[in-house]
Amino acid sequence: MPNCLVIGSAAADVIIRIPHLPSTGEDIHIISQEMSLGGCAWNVFHTIRLFQIPAVLFSPIGTGVYGDFIRSELAARNVSVPIPSPEEKNGCCYCFVEDSGERTFLSHRGAEYRFREEWFQLLPKNCRDYTYVCGLEIEESTGETILRYLEAAPGLQIFFAPGPRICQIEQDKLNRLFALRPVLHLNETEALSYTGKETVEQAAQTLHTLTGNIVIVTLGENGAYYNEGTSCGYVPPVQTDTVTDTIGAGDAHIGAVMACLAMGLSLKESIRTANRVSAAVVGTRGACLSKEAFDALCVPAPQSLPIP
Repeated sequence: MPNCLVIGSAAADVIIRIPHLPSTGEDIHIISQEMSLGGCAWNVFHTIRLFQIPAVLFSPIGTGVYGDFIRSELAARNVSVPIPSPEEKNGCCYCFVEDSGERTFLSHRGAEYRFREEWFQLLPKNCRDYTYVCGLEIEESTGETILRYLEAAPGLQIFFAPGPRICQIEQDKLNRLFALRPVLHLNETEALSYTGKETVEQAAQTLHTLTGNIVIVTLGENGAYYNEGTSCGYVPPVQTDTVTDTIGAGDAHIGAVMACLAMGLSLKESIRTANRVSAAVVGTRGACLSKEAFDALCVPAPQSLPIP
């Protein structure tokens, strides 16, 4: 079974629940606020781990109140990272959640987004069959360091989630990443804005031409669309009664896809399972499902798969 390497940030999410986003100069009362462990890499890693797939979280943890919070939260979950703590303050992510459940992020970037070349030498080679990377880290100046690592490690199956800032990432960096034939995972807005196409089908075909590999476009309440070259199509959504917030829904989706593919499920079945997991995430507070909530989904797990 492939091992998974998750490169990216574990961050402190400051979740602020509000009736609506204020207009300029408007004063509003917040409903609540809380701090929780988040960040794209942590959310993906957590989901993979729920499926009991071996995974390594490769995320810098800096100093300051947010770094201390992340270290404490990871320790409580028996998770360690193979990176020495850099002498740089961690940032955080302010997550504004409206009554509709829609979220808006304001990122204060710190040590969690910046990588050093020598850290990658600490990684065992047997941990990286499936390697996740996020666009936020590639966009940083140290994204060059991540790219060099990926380019020097042939045979990896990269899963790339460019995120909402796909159009802000230098095109040269994207070209180099696309040349590594990643599985591309993004949402409808990201796919259409980057390609300039009018339909999801056209956008996915354009992206598949660029990468030569699977493209998965999430469509929110409409499910997901995929293009793997030889076939393409829609995977229907899983309806949820309550949208609590959409924080981490996309991260949970790609984490579930990686885990299911690692277990040998077909692409379509992997996306179908990921739709179930993602729907459960939007029905809960914060970015991550509890083990109890995950177990209630009755999704495939390694021990439940038939022995070939």
